[in-house]
Amino acid sequence: MDSICILGLGYIGLPTASLLATKGFSVHGVDVNERVVKALNAGKILLHEPALDVMVKSAVGSGRLKADTAPIEADIFILSVPTPFVNGKKPDLSYVEAATRSVAPYLRHGNLLILESTSPVGTTERICQWLAEMRPDLVLPGVTDGCPQLHVAHCPERVLPGRILRELVENDRVVGGVDAASTAKAIEFYGSFVQGEVLATTARTAELVKLMENAYRDVNIAFANEISLICQELQINVWDAIRLANHHPRVNILTPGPGVGGHCIAVDPWFIVDSAPATARLIRTAREVNDHKPHSVIAQVRAKAARFTAPTVACLGLAFKPDIDDLRESPALFITRELQAQGGMEILAVEPNIRELPGELGELPNLRHVPLKTALEEADILVFLVAHRQFQNIDHDLLLGKVIIDACGMVQN
Repeated sequence: MDSICILGLGYIGLPTASLLATKGFSVHGVDVNERVVKALNAGKILLHEPALDVMVKSAVGSGRLKADTAPIEADIFILSVPTPFVNGKKPDLSYVEAATRSVAPYLRHGNLLILESTSPVGTTERICQWLAEMRPDLVLPGVTDGCPQLHVAHCPERVLPGRILRELVENDRVVGGVDAASTAKAIEFYGSFVQGEVLATTARTAELVKLMENAYRDVNIAFANEISLICQELQINVWDAIRLANHHPRVNILTPGPGVGGHCIAVDPWFIVDSAPATARLIRTAREVNDHKPHSVIAQVRAKAARFTAPTVACLGLAFKPDIDDLRESPALFITRELQAQGGMEILAVEPNIRELPGELGELPNLRHVPLKTALEEADILVFLVAHRQFQNIDHDLLLGKVIIDACGMVQN
């Protein structure tokens, strides 16, 4: 089992592919985006992740990592594609289904197929059902009678952007197959390169564990965000209050922010709510609190802007967390877009980790992507949205006369 086909070359698939190639596997990466494929085959990347560019260049140079828009035969297939939600916060499994159907013709007896995408409970079992429709010649675990000829398992990623290459190796992994043989086969594979503990369970449990992890963090963030709104209403400095409360030996309140972003925490709890809508009351409420927070920040900006005729507002940070370029589900990006759409002000977007504003955002009127220096010179209102390292230790003299809205604890006092 030394050849791997990975579908999806994004923030998880690409680091995984390059890491496995450097571990001696022959890796074929697949992506529907031809720009991604072309860049990878040239040893380049289109996203920002520390040390990833060096690893990709090495993996491609060794001949062990190649990319295309179509799959090929392999021993192991890994699905690392998006699992967003659609209207009504319903899970969208179309990418997983499309990836499954694309690899179905290439599957052979004894292959291992792994779903790494964070998914609602039951998705791995659905993959077996989709495969049974397309490959009636294969005996599939849990679907057709007889000794299974294919191993199917779920192993959700659990890495932090900015630390992905390190955490792919060091973090514990939870692996669950649709049957015991699939679990054992997947455990053998991950054990070959993961230094952390590889923990065996069922596919359904593995799916829920990943959702639980992100929902746990979401609930705790929601508490901090709700406290920040209460402090604002009661005219209390939230940063002082949290700092003092955290002196209690059993209290660790998180840092409030402008909301919650990223593909995981902002999305995955809704998968639990969708599976158990009458029971997941706390998880639903936490999601609603965090989804509301960007609107509260927008209201703050509008209130401060009312004192000006045509203010210039600098939104400091667009990514969903500090020191990365990932804009997925970013509350900072949402706030910036909404302020531009509401009009009446010029918006300066400051995001040091990207070269230009994405897509149509770069063509909108009264919105410019500028360096921090320009924002500090021109803005009437500074809105700190992301705690990027570039925003730390700003000379306080440069803030004099500016209206400051600190949504992420950069200025605090």
